[in-house]
Parts: sequence; structure tokens; C-alpha cells
Amino acid sequence: MANSILEAIRLGVWDFEPKTVDEAQFDATEAVPGSREKLSVLAERVAQGLPLWHRADRRNYEESDDDL
Repeated sequence: MANSILEAIRLGVWDFEPKTVDEAQFDATEAVPGSREKLSVLAERVAQGLPLWHRADRRNYEESDDDL
């Protein structure tokens, strides 16, 4: 059984559905969308089999740290 989409692809499992993970189990990121930091966070989530998005992730350039 694959634990992440990357592992599923390596195993040839094309109908992989990630397990449901409560957002309390992983941190949101304040990284600006498109930044190397944001891409790094997303890549790490994929590698760990976590959901790609967190409801509290920073979504645009205009948000200040106080809005998060």
C-alpha cells in the first residue's frame, strides 16, 4: 500500500487516494504562493503523504502575517 502519491506512481497504483488527515496534524505555511519556500513545503507534504493544501496556508501576496 502506497503512503504518498509519489510512492503510488512508482508502484504503478493509478487509483491512489490519499488518506484523510486532520489539519491539526500538519502546519500551515505563511510562505508566499509560488516562492521556493512554498514549493518546498508542498513537496514535503507530498513526500509525507499529507494533503497538499492546509486551510490556513497563505493564499496570496496581499495577506499580511496578521491575516493568517
